Amino acid sequence: MNDERRYWLDDPRNVRKLFWILCAVCAAAFAADAFYEKHADFGVEYLFGFYAIFGFCAYVGLIFAAKGLRKLLRRREDYYD
Repeated sequence: MNDERRYWLDDPRNVRKLFWILCAVCAAAFAADAFYEKHADFGVEYLFGFYAIFGFCAYVGLIFAAKGLRKLLRRREDYYD
């Protein structure tokens, strides 16, 4: 008897559904930018989808910075031996 517990994210179909739901939520948040009045401090903030694009670029920048830091801070596998 197999007592291994399965969770809902163990099924690839559920992961795929979650991915597409997240994509839909992101698209809806991006589109919602057209339906409110902006009170921006800088001119660039008036562009459609500025905060979504800025957030995405900042996230990608963090990923590349982490990759660079990994090369700088990485130690040999037997460093603590």
